[in-house]
Amino acid sequence: MRIKIIGAGLAGCEAAVFLAERGVDVELYDIKPESFTPAHRDKNFGELVCSNSLKGKDAYSNACGLLKEEMRILGSLILKAAEKTSVPAGGALAVEREAFSEYITERIKNSSCIKVLCEEVGKVPDEWSIIATGPLTTDALSENIRDICGGQLYFYDASAPIITRESLDFGECFYGDRYGKGGDDYINCPLNKEQYENFVDALVCAEKVILRDFEKRDIFEGCMPVEVLAGRGKDSLRFAMFKPVGLKDGQGNKYYAVLQLRKENAEGTAYNLVGCQTNLKFGEQKRVFSMIPALKNAEFLRYGVMHRNTFINSPSCLNSDFSLKSNPSVFFAGQITGVEGYVESAASGLLAAIHLYEKLNGREPKIPDNTTVLGALSAHISGATQDFQPMNANFGILAPLEEYIRDKKQRYRALAERAIENIKIYKAESGL
Repeated sequence: MRIKIIGAGLAGCEAAVFLAERGVDVELYDIKPESFTPAHRDKNFGELVCSNSLKGKDAYSNACGLLKEEMRILGSLILKAAEKTSVPAGGALAVEREAFSEYITERIKNSSCIKVLCEEVGKVPDEWSIIATGPLTTDALSENIRDICGGQLYFYDASAPIITRESLDFGECFYGDRYGKGGDDYINCPLNKEQYENFVDALVCAEKVILRDFEKRDIFEGCMPVEVLAGRGKDSLRFAMFKPVGLKDGQGNKYYAVLQLRKENAEGTAYNLVGCQTNLKFGEQKRVFSMIPALKNAEFLRYGVMHRNTFINSPSCLNSDFSLKSNPSVFFAGQITGVEGYVESAASGLLAAIHLYEKLNGREPKIPDNTTVLGALSAHISGATQDFQPMNANFGILAPLEEYIRDKKQRYRALAERAIENIKIYKAESGL
């Protein structure tokens, strides 16, 4: 039996080597080196866009660093490649990009259990397989995935910022839906006229990310950035996502403009800025959105992004082991599942391979719990959310500590220590 893996990016390579090291035969399909997507240039597999794409390396203060430590404990190929090819970069895990990809490619090509096929795959296999085709999945395969996932496939990632609930100033906001419907699904952040107009001025003038040519049409035809709408007139946001109609606080006060925040997870620890998909640079997002009184100390779990990114509505399509609900022998991995970032993509490839291997051996997959970043990302892609958005590694998606620690550095360290201990337990219980 050969397992088919479609895509030789970080997720596909991570999965292929994990399975091959355990004696499983793998067919790894990729269009390289005969063809390239608009985002790729290198003939080798596991290509990075820049040397510090793997982000921070401190597991105790940086959630992506913690994720890397969890992956390292589980024997990640990508972390081995990064360690072999790292270059000095302060707190970041930076690599020499060509050497990094060459290391991965050599591990793939030198494995007796991996057969590399330079072919475009236009259909999801019916047998054991992992689909790890990344943000620029080819047209034919995209259409087939769309059909399999009930038409729910997105060709751009137009996402609003996500912040922590605990960082909000509750003296400046209130719970409630429009027209007194109550409930705590929304938090309302009001602005007076002066605050609103200053916010709009800053939004319009803020520095934006420059999109690549192949991204522009899909994104801007599909979703309007909040800064573009704001540029159409001072009151444009007040007739859209900042509409104050039907919103009153507990004393019956009305407001000039109101930003609504919606729960991003079932625990209510993370909130989405409703309608504020944006193409502003990350630093500018923090500066401008922090002008809203309730958000003056906001901690951003994820900044808004607008870029070309093929991903499925995973909560409706995938189980927590990254397998299809409609065909549990088919797994998805990488950014197509709704994880955001290179390390997160590789992590999902590692998890998909672990779970597939467990099924091959007649065992029910064991999912890491959400005290770990690996488990929290698994919960995110399979959990029910109203408007599913891709998610990166951050401390806000982890299960809260039993006892709250006010100091952020101490809290992050405690979360990291718990995660590392629990991923070691997971490894032992899974026999990895």
